[in-house]
Amino acid sequence: MSAVAQSLALPPTRLMADALRMLAIDAVEAAKSGHPGMPLGMAEIAVALWGRHLKHNPRNPAWPDRDRFVLSNGHGSMLLYGLLHLTGYDLPIDELKRFRQLHSKTPGHPEVGVTPGVETTTGPLGQGLANAVGMALAEALLAREFNRPGHTIVDHRTYVFAGDGCLMEGISHEAASLAGTLKLDKLTVLYDDNGISIDGHVAQWFNDDTPARFAAYGWHVVRDVDGHDADAVDRALQEAHAAERPALICCRTVIGQGSPGKAGTHDVHGAPLGADEVANTRRALGWSYPPFVVPEEVRSQWDASARGEAAEADWRRRFEAYRQHYPLEAAEFERRTQGALPAHWRDTVRAMLRDADSAAQSVATRKASQQTIALLARALPELLGGSADLTGSNLTDWQTAVDVHANAMGLQWGNYLHYGVREFGMSAVINGIALHRGHIAFGGTFLTFSDYSRNALRMAALMKTRSIFVFTHDSIGLGEDGPTHQSVEHAASLRLIPGLDVWRPCDTVETARAWASAIEREGPSCLLLSRQNLPFVPRDGAQIDAIERGGYVLRDWPDASDAAGREPPALIVLIATGSEVLLALDARALLAEAGIAARVVSMPSTSVFDRQPENWRDAVLPPGVPRVAVEAGVRAFWRQYVGLEGGVVGIDTFGESAPATALFEHFALTARAVADEACRVVRRPA
Repeated sequence: MSAVAQSLALPPTRLMADALRMLAIDAVEAAKSGHPGMPLGMAEIAVALWGRHLKHNPRNPAWPDRDRFVLSNGHGSMLLYGLLHLTGYDLPIDELKRFRQLHSKTPGHPEVGVTPGVETTTGPLGQGLANAVGMALAEALLAREFNRPGHTIVDHRTYVFAGDGCLMEGISHEAASLAGTLKLDKLTVLYDDNGISIDGHVAQWFNDDTPARFAAYGWHVVRDVDGHDADAVDRALQEAHAAERPALICCRTVIGQGSPGKAGTHDVHGAPLGADEVANTRRALGWSYPPFVVPEEVRSQWDASARGEAAEADWRRRFEAYRQHYPLEAAEFERRTQGALPAHWRDTVRAMLRDADSAAQSVATRKASQQTIALLARALPELLGGSADLTGSNLTDWQTAVDVHANAMGLQWGNYLHYGVREFGMSAVINGIALHRGHIAFGGTFLTFSDYSRNALRMAALMKTRSIFVFTHDSIGLGEDGPTHQSVEHAASLRLIPGLDVWRPCDTVETARAWASAIEREGPSCLLLSRQNLPFVPRDGAQIDAIERGGYVLRDWPDASDAAGREPPALIVLIATGSEVLLALDARALLAEAGIAARVVSMPSTSVFDRQPENWRDAVLPPGVPRVAVEAGVRAFWRQYVGLEGGVVGIDTFGESAPATALFEHFALTARAVADEACRVVRRPA
């Protein structure tokens, strides 16, 4: 019998698993970098899930009722790429050969929007699991909102592969605890318990009783499953499906299984096997095919195209029956899962801005935000709010909000989620909700605690998710809570994240526009809001329209014709955001007395302003005219707008504990300080 015939005589499960192993080995070897250990160790687990349980259609990765699969241990990306390739996604073998190469569809870690079939970008360990909690939550809420007796159109599961590293990360505690509390029974995590991380045997630094930990969270736990026995994993999955809680399947595996010289060691975790060990592994597995070659007999066992198309076709027939009985609900479901806004959306925005302008209220922008949210909730049934245990401070709820909660009957529908003190977990869950589609999710905390969730904000920007992060108590203006809670560097640091829109509005109208822009955007936004009341600023219609450009002229220089033969005044531009817009307006009056004409530019979003055409930016900030920026935060950020010759009024130290008015005086964040800086810049005495 030939070597090929001998290999094909192996059990189908073994052949399917070894195909995944060898594709991973060959791709990592070709790239001269990567992580082969996990794909080798989890191959049979993948066979059990993807070969026997996962509901998906490779011909349509966006099918709304597909199961979601998340590779939380994203360094093992070649396992996922092998699965996508073999099951029939648009990921040809040439892309596997280009693993980790520039502009390939197989980057070092999975990236949503790059590779067909990848549901979320993973790599920062633990966040994939938290994203999956968001996906499972979105599925559960949509099912309770849209399903009707005899008509089930939302019924899918969320599966996660996770390793020791994912479960060491603190975010896994946050997300798993929340999932257990909410009884997300369609969430299943398959834990690759191989006891190895990059530094070696994890028992020296990770000796948790992981099953007991998850059981304490309220999960159903399947212990001690042989991860190299696909039938055993299959049985564990069936048990998990029968549970009325999220499930953790603990799979005992050997990292690098199949590699005779490196299996079970950290050497196989994050480096190619090397040519000699690749050859030895081929012999040990009895895999007699050249690199990147998978026999058709094995490919046919993996191919899920026909099964997936049949599953989707069955769902579409059921959905059409649903449409016949519930046409409005069907249309709404399609709109929401496609991420489209209602047909009347622009009218809603105009009404919000008109109401905010006509009310002329002087309130904290966190209160203005709450008023806007109440209007949005009436127009957007997909709005899903929340806070990390600061609802009464963030003002992220609204009068008709319904709390999401679980009882003896399981998860109950709602549109407001109490995340508990879990800022990082909340932000990553929001990303998962956004990735799932069907909701527009937002969550609130204090701006200073954005540090806790920063990597999830970065991932939102990287993935371009419509995630909205509400950050209140945005400066020293929060007062007596002191420097631990007073943001100084946070606004500037968030603005440095590529693709993240940061809004710091100055009053009710700018707050309403910031919310509208965040809703409209296919990407993440941060809203930075004040604790203290801020004065309403009157505007004309053109100025209200201009807010959406991120920066605009709020008060202009006086007409030169008013000079009546007098020496023309020196010109300066004052740039301000949020609570400091008032300082710029008051400084403008002081400067007029010194013969300096000041234009006040409100710039609630520098990122949006930077995307405007050059002619708009130059019209707002004319080249050659001196500038001063004022913001209750670090000065360095504003140098890009005022130049080295311009001035910045800000704060480069941490705050103090005192009433807000005393703090602004103490740190020289006053109209007089702005006027003095402007006089210095134009070199004219006050």
